[in-house]
Amino acid sequence: MFFKMPLGWWSGMRVIRLTDTTAIVKIKYKWMNQNPFKSMFWAAQGMAAEMTTGVLVMQEIEKSKRKVSMLVTHQEGDFFKKATGKIIFTCSGGNQIKEAIEKSVKTGEGQVITLISEGKNEDGVVVSNFKFQWSLKVKQ
Repeated sequence: MFFKMPLGWWSGMRVIRLTDTTAIVKIKYKWMNQNPFKSMFWAAQGMAAEMTTGVLVMQEIEKSKRKVSMLVTHQEGDFFKKATGKIIFTCSGGNQIKEAIEKSVKTGEGQVITLISEGKNEDGVVVSNFKFQWSLKVKQ
């Protein structure tokens, strides 16, 4: 991560679990990612949330053995509680990604999917939710 996403590495963001369907990323509140309100800056949360979706997309592209262009085309975030301590983001959209790539292979057209990443604090309370719209197109 240091060479591919140095800002993510410096922030303390780490992928802690990756399966075919689910990605889990942690990020801890610290001086580097704080805001003036003594909680984690929204952009640091968004970076960790996007990583849960992006790593699933990259994994599925690798498994497909195809060249696939991938691009975030839209993003939304909702915030419910101050993010302090360790925040765990989870996305379980792996099957959705696989289906989109398969459909793009069959039709030759790009596919748009929305993946959701939920951030919870150490008490299991949801602090934020992010929705990422990904455009996926198999290159011919």
